[in-house]
Amino acid sequence: MGLSSRHLASNRLRALLVSTVALGLLAASGCATGDSSQASSNTDGGATAPTSTATSSAAPSSKPPSPAEVGANELGKIPILMYHRITPDPQSVYDRTPEAFRAELQRLAEENYVPITTADYAAGRIDTPAGTHPVVLTFDDASTSQFRLDSSGEPAANTAVAIMREVAAQHPDFRATASFYITTPPFGGDDVARSLRWLQEHGFELGNHTLDHPTLSAESPSEVKHQIAGMQRRITKTTDAEVSTIALPHGVHPDREELARSGESDGVRYEHDAVLLVGARPAPAPFTRRFDPLNVPRIRSQGGEGESAKFGSTVWLDKLADNPSVRYTSDGNPDVISYPSNGSRKPAQRYAERAESYQPSE
Repeated sequence: MGLSSRHLASNRLRALLVSTVALGLLAASGCATGDSSQASSNTDGGATAPTSTATSSAAPSSKPPSPAEVGANELGKIPILMYHRITPDPQSVYDRTPEAFRAELQRLAEENYVPITTADYAAGRIDTPAGTHPVVLTFDDASTSQFRLDSSGEPAANTAVAIMREVAAQHPDFRATASFYITTPPFGGDDVARSLRWLQEHGFELGNHTLDHPTLSAESPSEVKHQIAGMQRRITKTTDAEVSTIALPHGVHPDREELARSGESDGVRYEHDAVLLVGARPAPAPFTRRFDPLNVPRIRSQGGEGESAKFGSTVWLDKLADNPSVRYTSDGNPDVISYPSNGSRKPAQRYAERAESYQPSE
């Protein structure tokens, strides 16, 4: 599917969602014909007689689209995008300009992606509207270009958080949320407690990126645990955040890989539901047998040209748009895991009771 086809598919999906909303608005307006076949369905699936707005302002909600209508595939791939500095003067392939970052978020919003946190991804708490696709935005190193507060107590202009909030204001389904992986000094070291609390209070995840950003494979087991537990202590000292995920510095595991996931040092116990790599591909859905909490891949945010562009976000988003059947698409019901019966992926045993296959539309 080429670029124009992707836009057509996106427009068809958007038209379906708009028509669903329109039906709900029509019901809410109290408009009804004299034909009893036009009665709405109540939440138990039974018929409900039309209600006059003169006697009641309540109206039954419209029936949500079926998994087949939106092409739901909750065993599909999820892009976890990795960012570092957002700067007008990029110094490496890991940097993005504010303009490039804004354009990528606009693309995600227009292609019906909805941000969630790594913690929600790893725990299987994926609650996005029917027909949309979850995406995880992750930020390593806690730089001031990602987040800092201005004199009025708001995110400074052209920081990652400010740009996310701008895009979310333009696209109501696009949530201003992300996962920040904290190392020393967090966000420049000025008023760290205030910065961490602001992020947590506004729906952002605080994750572990170690105290000093060492290559963990070069450290002793005791130092690995000190580095991870020490950063958890710093985060939880000033917030009530639950630190449940870690991004490995340089994407490198300690020699004893399990220490990245759990351990204890200086009286602090840590337990991580996901260990993030640097990676170069989309992540498997957490409901599949392929999900490995010790090795969760990410995709570096990058344009379509230049060094290693084939592993970057622009190329991967193109691939997912060209192959929508492999991408995670929500059924809109967080209690059910919907997937096409003709797909190659099957749910992990621990999720079998929540999983339901369906026959795709012809």
